Amino acid sequence: MGALAIALPTRRATVRLARAVAAALGPGDLLILGGDLGAGKTFFTRALCRALGLSPRTRVTSPTFTLVHEHETRLPVAHADLYRLRDPDELGELGLRERRGEGAVVVVEWGAPYEAALGGDAIVLDLATPAPAPGAPPTPGRSATLRATGPTAAAALEAIRRAIVPPPAA
Repeated sequence: MGALAIALPTRRATVRLARAVAAALGPGDLLILGGDLGAGKTFFTRALCRALGLSPRTRVTSPTFTLVHEHETRLPVAHADLYRLRDPDELGELGLRERRGEGAVVVVEWGAPYEAALGGDAIVLDLATPAPAPGAPPTPGRSATLRATGPTAAAALEAIRRAIVPPPAA
C-alpha cells in the first residue's frame, strides 16, 4: 500500500482528517507527526483528541517544554514533542513505549528519528504548508501525506483511506 496524499485547504479539512485517523486508531497505536514549525501538528493533535472524546474545555497545547502531555479520551493519548531530544536513549525516561504497551495511543511530534525506539509500526503523517512563489503572498492551505511502517499501521491507513476517499461512482 502506498502513501496517501490529502489536500487540507481549510481547518475543517484538517479536522475531518483527524476524525478519520481517530476512528482508525486502536490501543497502543503510534502516530508520528512531521512537518515544519507552524505546519499544524498541534492543531491536528487537538482535533484528534477532540474526535477521541476530549472535552472542548480541555486545552491541548504543544508539549515542547514538558515533552509529554496525557489526555484521557476513549483511548488514552500520550502526546509528545521530541524536538528537543538529541538521543534515543532519552526516550526511556519519557515512558512512551511503556504507554503503548499499556494501550495508550502515542502521538509524537518530531518523532521520525525515534520510530524504532518507540516500537515501530507507525502511521507517519507529514504536514506541509505550500511554499509561495518569490514575492507572492503566502498560499493558504496545507497538505498531508500519510504512510504506514508496519502491518497494524497499514490496516489503519487503509481504514483512513476508505473514510476519506469516496468510492468510485457505480
